[in-house]
Amino acid sequence: MTIIRPLALSLALSIPALAAPAFAQVPASPPVAAPATPAPEDGGLEVTVSDDSEWQDLGIAITVFATDQDVPTRTNAGSTAALGRALSQVVADDLRNNGLFKPSGPAGLPQPGYDQIQAPDYPTWAVRSADMLVQGFVRGNPDGDITVGCYLYDVALKSQLIKGGWKVGPGDWRRAAHKCADMVYSRLSGESPFFDSKIAYIAETGPKDRRMKRLAIMDSDGANHRFITSGQATALTPRYSPDYRSIMYLSYLNGQPSIYVYDLDTNRQRLIARTGNPTFAPRWSPDGKWVLYSMATAGNTDIYRIPSAGGEAQRLTNSPGIDIGGSYSPDGSQIVFESDRSGSQQVYVMNADGSNQHRISFFGGRAATPEWSPRGDQIAFTHIVGNLRVAVMSPSGGGLRYLTNSWQDEAPTWAPNGRIIQFFRTAKGSGEASIWQVDLTGRNERRLPTPVGASDPAWGPIRP
Repeated sequence: MTIIRPLALSLALSIPALAAPAFAQVPASPPVAAPATPAPEDGGLEVTVSDDSEWQDLGIAITVFATDQDVPTRTNAGSTAALGRALSQVVADDLRNNGLFKPSGPAGLPQPGYDQIQAPDYPTWAVRSADMLVQGFVRGNPDGDITVGCYLYDVALKSQLIKGGWKVGPGDWRRAAHKCADMVYSRLSGESPFFDSKIAYIAETGPKDRRMKRLAIMDSDGANHRFITSGQATALTPRYSPDYRSIMYLSYLNGQPSIYVYDLDTNRQRLIARTGNPTFAPRWSPDGKWVLYSMATAGNTDIYRIPSAGGEAQRLTNSPGIDIGGSYSPDGSQIVFESDRSGSQQVYVMNADGSNQHRISFFGGRAATPEWSPRGDQIAFTHIVGNLRVAVMSPSGGGLRYLTNSWQDEAPTWAPNGRIIQFFRTAKGSGEASIWQVDLTGRNERRLPTPVGASDPAWGPIRP
């Protein structure tokens, strides 16, 4: 039996009543009349997809998840029948909103019975031109937890491709839906998953000249929103730790720039650095052992690194002008950053110890806020030529491509699988900031729902 380590899913930093339920992946059982509790496995069939258009051409039908008995649950979705509808809708929204698939359902599609989850009515779906079928079930457990099963079928071949099952606490039912969507996405696309992840960002309220900026977190689709800080001190540039246990951010408490790490298990924070000078853009190393930051002294701004456990800071750059940023390559061997040492903001790369600093952006205009892809194959950044646009280039500086074309789009952050980029957009006139995402084609763009204005998004890794 494969068990995912119990998680501190409570987000108890703001709602202690949500205890930390286990999130268990449930093992497979032999097929029976009622759905067995599945575990992920290969269905023996390879699905090869060559480009995005073929993914979009797949007819994917997603049905309401069935239940063996409609009983009350402690979830915010209602009884198991209502929860089945909510689960299937989250799966459909995940697959639809990433821009690679155009699924149908669950509304308007036939609802299979509980005993049909492992025995699909293939002719019904063939008539509806469905290439793929996603079905699932939800069961209430005596201990208050719920069990969710998810199945992906190839309609033409009448074959099960993959199945998965999860036992979750009532406050975490959406995670099971995201896991189901991740399973379907990965099986059909061959890409790594990303739906079961979280986003940290800066929540903005108030007029432009007196704006309150608080640290907030939410799921990758904008659900389960939580404010982390009170707003008494301005918060900026958050980043999830590689293990998801904490968030690092820059705080201006009493006007003093300070780098804090907020522990999501204990709801406590510890000070990493208070330099006494203007400080910017703290960033984790991939292994979580180092923190990069920029600090201005005597009119010069350089990049430093400090052990995340505390200790002596090491200066990595020492050039006239402003060196800011710092985003590690996935293997931790290099750092991409911005510098105006050439006379304007441009993108540079150096080794992790500060050696071999060299410029990579030579395409005109200015370039800022570089962020290395989790795949290591591209760097996203803000290109400034009149308007601010999100763009990508190779680590050598070639292959410039624009992904957005608005008035002010900036500060890109990558999805865990390196296929989607989030950024924040500032509205002309009002100055309202909002979080958007776009895929690497630049064609599929959408705004994420947030209760207030939003800037400085930081996409965390896939959740353990």
